[in-house]
Amino acid sequence: MLTGDFVEDYENMVPFQALQMVGHKVLAACPGKNAGEKVRTAIHDFEGDQTYTEKPGHNFTLNATFAEVKLDECDALLIPGGRAPEYLRLSGDVLRVVRHFFETGKPVAAICHGLQILAAAGVLKGRKCTGYYACGPEITLAGAEFQNIPVDTAYVDGNLVTAPAWPAHPAWLARFLEVLGTKVSL
Repeated sequence: MLTGDFVEDYENMVPFQALQMVGHKVLAACPGKNAGEKVRTAIHDFEGDQTYTEKPGHNFTLNATFAEVKLDECDALLIPGGRAPEYLRLSGDVLRVVRHFFETGKPVAAICHGLQILAAAGVLKGRKCTGYYACGPEITLAGAEFQNIPVDTAYVDGNLVTAPAWPAHPAWLARFLEVLGTKVSL
């Protein structure tokens, strides 16, 4: 999981815990930070304004050092949204990581503003995907076909699973687990 300061709290915490719950080892890493360090998260909510509101979230402890993650040993990439992507997309190392997952055909899940990182990495051309509606123009300019879907649903295009925002967690995570080939039984 690629994370950073002011990533959306729910989009970071929920997948981190849910993927562990079903047996996946989840590495949470941030450029320039080491395992054991914390990133600040933000809580974004839809309260009737023209865009979301932002409040302080939890401090999230990283469990991996970005510079030490061995990409060949990772099965998938998850990118939460929030404000972090607007800064993370400026990192050449982040873009290299994203390109690795697309070049190797490994599963990638991105939600909300996380699509800004995919657009900056140049991996969306010819794809169909969604994200926070305000990212629609960026997604289109990156050569993808923006899918304007309900905020609580997800969209799958091959190995890419995307969703508009945290209300889509159930659908987004379920579809990501399908792409990962994870079997969950009750």
